[in-house]
Amino acid sequence: MNEKKSLLRNDGFQTFVTSIICIILGLIVGWLALLIIEPSGAWGAIVAVIKNFFKYPSAPARLKYFGSTLAKTAPLIFCSLSVLFAYKVGLFNIGAAGQYCLGVALALYLAIVKQMPWFVCLVAGIVAGGVSGALCGLLKAYFNVNVVISGIMLNWISLYGTNLLLKPAMDPSGKDTFRLVNKAKQALLPTLGLDKLFSKNQYVTLAIPLAIVVAVIIWIVLDKTKIGYELKATGNNVNAAKYCGMKENRNIILTMVIAGGLAAMGGALYYLSDFEQWNVNASAVPGMGFNGIAAAFLGGLNPIGCLFSSYFITHITMGGGNVDLSHYCAQIADFISAVIIYLCGFVLFFKTVMNGWLKKSEEKKIARARAAAEEANKEGGNA
Repeated sequence: MNEKKSLLRNDGFQTFVTSIICIILGLIVGWLALLIIEPSGAWGAIVAVIKNFFKYPSAPARLKYFGSTLAKTAPLIFCSLSVLFAYKVGLFNIGAAGQYCLGVALALYLAIVKQMPWFVCLVAGIVAGGVSGALCGLLKAYFNVNVVISGIMLNWISLYGTNLLLKPAMDPSGKDTFRLVNKAKQALLPTLGLDKLFSKNQYVTLAIPLAIVVAVIIWIVLDKTKIGYELKATGNNVNAAKYCGMKENRNIILTMVIAGGLAAMGGALYYLSDFEQWNVNASAVPGMGFNGIAAAFLGGLNPIGCLFSSYFITHITMGGGNVDLSHYCAQIADFISAVIIYLCGFVLFFKTVMNGWLKKSEEKKIARARAAAEEANKEGGNA
């Protein structure tokens, strides 16, 4: 019983439980919305969203579309890690979307226009995102400019800068950049043989295992190293960190450089897999950076948790394309994800309720033990 209580008191376990509660409640709300729109097909629609690639009858087809889901999960993992890393140091990297754009910009420009190999394109993309993050960090460290403000402004600068840079890489027959498989095969990410495991899905590349490795590294850096401790200490209290001899300005800048590099890495890897082409007339910042915020919080602000939350959000989002579009829109999956993330704002409330229940349970147990002891004393006295 004590072991059970200690497990329930564990912060990680509580975060896991509350995240599951958020997911279940979000799915229920989504189902209720479907009921309101068209009751007859509501259950089938919510099942279609949840099933995603499981809807396909053959195993090869399921494997292929499972691979596509993983391919789209990889950049979201990097964006969630970017948000998480900054947040752990007391900074809110809302500029992840712009850093993601810059990673795409440099990677595709060097790939298509300059015909560079994939590793050069990837490194250049990471550096571009790191520079963008460094700018936010510098403004915060030396001019006390809120990273949210600078991040939002840089999002739009990065978006239109990306469009401008990638004009020479645009396919004249459309508004998107050239397919790498047609114009820059040397820049395609290696599949490491993973494509064969997923029914020859060429989009299953190095990005997927790399995302897992990076998540583990981030966990080790933040929780097991001296620099991670210093970064978190700076985020918790800048003045205290300064008093202890830590270089607070350096830590702020370093944090944003790493966060920016992570988001850009996600963008570069995604487009170097040739899964999508960049629309050079895009007028909206990619949602991947903002979805990273959702994935980070749904994952309990834990790097390993981000792996699972990023996959879940991608799974649900891609499953939205399976609903009956004659009655519902594919964006129902985005609605469900939004509800789940909104509910994540109540994680602290759920934890408070859980801890309150545990406290009352322990108090009742202590009261029963005292009553039993008093009864035993009375019986002993009577004897």
